[in-house]
Amino acid sequence: MSFLELSNIRKQFSNVATPAVQDFNLKVEKGEFVSFLGPSGCGKTTTLRMIAGFEHPTSGSIVINGKNVIGVPANKRKIGMVFQSYALFPNMTVADNIGFGLRVAKRPKAEIEPRVAEMLKLIHLSDKGKRYPAQLSGGQQQRVALARALAIKPELLLLDEPLSALDAKIRVSLRNEIRAIQRQTGVTAIYVTHDQEEAMSLSDRIVVMSDGRMEQVGTPFEIYNFPQTQFVASFVGTLNQVQARVVDPSAGTLEVEGQPIVAAKAFDARKGETIAVALRPEMMSLDGKTQDDAVNRLVVTVEETTFLGSIVRTRARLRESVISFDTFNNPNLALPQRGEKITVAFPREAILLLKPSNAATENLL
Repeated sequence: MSFLELSNIRKQFSNVATPAVQDFNLKVEKGEFVSFLGPSGCGKTTTLRMIAGFEHPTSGSIVINGKNVIGVPANKRKIGMVFQSYALFPNMTVADNIGFGLRVAKRPKAEIEPRVAEMLKLIHLSDKGKRYPAQLSGGQQQRVALARALAIKPELLLLDEPLSALDAKIRVSLRNEIRAIQRQTGVTAIYVTHDQEEAMSLSDRIVVMSDGRMEQVGTPFEIYNFPQTQFVASFVGTLNQVQARVVDPSAGTLEVEGQPIVAAKAFDARKGETIAVALRPEMMSLDGKTQDDAVNRLVVTVEETTFLGSIVRTRARLRESVISFDTFNNPNLALPQRGEKITVAFPREAILLLKPSNAATENLL
């Protein structure tokens, strides 16, 4: 049995017609780091709060370590929680904040003091134990909140957008620390975020959510490279999406605004049907004028070229659709100019054919 199991979870608020969460089924293994990723209002925080015991599902079951916790109070679930707002007690020292949960649990002082010292060392703040939260930076305060959650030795660690209030550089540093600490302690973690880079860098698996439903579950590699719905393709990464007309599904041939392309293999669709196609931008490049028939080509018009340091991003238009692709910076590179017609090339494997969002079936390719 998996360490955490959510089965047929549904949450319906009385004053809202549409369910906040529905058809949610997930199994999480012990020691796994899973992120809930999606835009605001997709149900990810509501799902986290149901796991924590702050919200009660309308239907379904939540099993933690073999026990159904529906109806079990939040303080009895052996869960550590890290909030976006830190939620530290301003009138307590750092050491007292970290030890708060242990004191509530009436642990002896002889146990609390070494545990607090251990947590301070874990978060690299051993010299800050006597300070107050207001005397710390935002990043340091969030590390204290993490230490407080871990001090009670929780079976499950829940993190609700803990880095969103911090600036970009601190976020990158702290997310690396969070992942290192999670691996060191071995605690099972559920992390809520709307930031795809955070989810990609932290997670063993990602649950992409939209409108209260699970769109796709997979490793960061699977989510990015093999999106199963149009929503996942548009929300995660910079995959280009265009509409294509099916010419011959058995041969994998399509047409994008009058230009022929060929997929890597046959797919299930009707001739003449219009379907969504995702193109991986990192597999697209300016045509090298090779004679390789296995390479697809599209003639496009350059709309904008943006210098981003190590890469140059080009945005170009077919007729109705816009695509983007990146090339590595080269001082000797002649950049395409706005209004110029160019040919972009990409292998057949770069093509992904997508199902509509919230479809239960996998992508066509």
